[in-house]
Amino acid sequence: MELDAGDSPWGDVPSQSTANIGASNTDTEETSTEQPQQTGPSSSGRRNPRVNRRINAQATKLEAVGDGIDPLGPLGDTAVESGPSPIEQAPEPPQKEFAARNARPTSSTSQASSLAGMVDSVTLEENGAGFRNPPPVQPPAEVEGAKRPSQPSVSIDEAAKPTFEIVVGDPHKVGDLTGSHIVYQVRTQTTSKAYRQPEFAVSRRYRDFLWLYNSLHNNNPGVVVPPPPEKQAVGRFDTNFVESRRAALERMLNKIAAHPILQHDGDLKIFLESETFSIDVKNKENREPDLGQNKGMFSSFGINVGGGTKFVEHDDWFHDRKIYLDALENQLKSLMKSIDTVVAQRKGLAEAAGDFSASLHALATVELSPALSTPLDGLSDLQLRIRELYERQAMQDVLTLGITIDEYIRLIGSVKTAFNQRQKSYHSWHTAESEMTKRRHTQEKLLRQGKTQQDRLNQVNADVADAERKVHQAKLLFEDMGKLMRNELQRFEKEKVEDFKSGVETFLESAVEAQKELIELWETFLLQLDVGDEGNPLFSPQTPSNEPAAEPATSAEATTASEGA
Repeated sequence: MELDAGDSPWGDVPSQSTANIGASNTDTEETSTEQPQQTGPSSSGRRNPRVNRRINAQATKLEAVGDGIDPLGPLGDTAVESGPSPIEQAPEPPQKEFAARNARPTSSTSQASSLAGMVDSVTLEENGAGFRNPPPVQPPAEVEGAKRPSQPSVSIDEAAKPTFEIVVGDPHKVGDLTGSHIVYQVRTQTTSKAYRQPEFAVSRRYRDFLWLYNSLHNNNPGVVVPPPPEKQAVGRFDTNFVESRRAALERMLNKIAAHPILQHDGDLKIFLESETFSIDVKNKENREPDLGQNKGMFSSFGINVGGGTKFVEHDDWFHDRKIYLDALENQLKSLMKSIDTVVAQRKGLAEAAGDFSASLHALATVELSPALSTPLDGLSDLQLRIRELYERQAMQDVLTLGITIDEYIRLIGSVKTAFNQRQKSYHSWHTAESEMTKRRHTQEKLLRQGKTQQDRLNQVNADVADAERKVHQAKLLFEDMGKLMRNELQRFEKEKVEDFKSGVETFLESAVEAQKELIELWETFLLQLDVGDEGNPLFSPQTPSNEPAAEPATSAEATTASEGA
């Protein structure tokens, strides 16, 4: 039996010839004639899969590039016109699974056309843009420009903190001879909502500042509280001493108000805002009688704040800090003595310049010649100005570097007070442990006796539970105080560097300005001497002043001689 040229016993040759668009009709006939010889009649049972291949071949025909009738309509046309060629696309898109399974490796031409059809199908699915590498994820330039000005320059926590600006001024003496003291006016500007007004002023004396310092220490164990200046029994009404104390009290309040923990303390609010300060302090002490002397938070836990045995530091970090603070304190005290010596020398120079000025003035009053008395008076006035300069420079040395050194000597005392509070916390912890051990022994003893002591056993069980609670609280307090003190000492080191840097710079600038002013005074005086004007007869030339007197005499003699002739 012979088959016609256009018929195929397998039913899939026409679809293959249709898929191969670039092949001729002759090639299609040869392929359909040769395939029965290659496959044989043994493959007649695979007609159902071949029906599926016919469907896939139709899809390949519809996806052909050269077909004018595109089943996807204008979208396919747009993709063919604007999309890049398959050669230019890189990387090659992944093939779909059904295409990989149903592809027929009949010839290289059909494989190329099927791949092109797959690429075109991917191109059509991408709305004509083709398959490309994804662009980098970057926000537009306009969005960045819009967001850049809105970025905060400080953190949210810093911006949320209240700000304080405190000025201690107007020191004046009040009271009679036996009870006289200095009163300062404390002006405060704040953004804190805890205060009634953003700006207010109160009057305080030195012992009020001392009360604030002790109260903050008792309320916040482990915190390094900026201390007030030391007391001074002699010369406490001297102008220089009052000014130095005023500056030290102002620095103390501003540092307390800038501290993240101390600025929220209720006693600071009473000190800065209360107009009936004495009454409020008494009412507070009546409400909290246990917070009087060195108890504070410990008494609120029911913990005894005793000294106990000698404290042995087990933490190497705190041990090293103690040694460092002792050495730093000794060095600062030595530096303070040197500053006091420099200040005393400046005051001595000022006193010597005053004595020199008085001697020059006395000599100028005795001198009869105005050519000498006038420069002596000028030099006497110059020495008075030099005396004022030395006195002012001595005061600046105290208020710049001296007050910083004195402040940190007192701050080291506050750090040592915090160490003592930690030591007391340690003793309280071990005291509570000892008490708990005693109560547990009593409990075990009662348990061995049986049920005869049931009532007492219940009480002992409650005592043991209370002792365990106190031990837990004391241990937590000791650990929390250690963490707090580490942060406080780091804050102390940071502020120390900043304050000493600022103090040394101000000290040097004031010394340079004082020397410039001294040089200017001497140069001005020398210029006045070198002018040689009528107001300075010392350097008035004598010879030219006699010549005009000789000329009239010569002319008179010539006139007399002419008349005699």
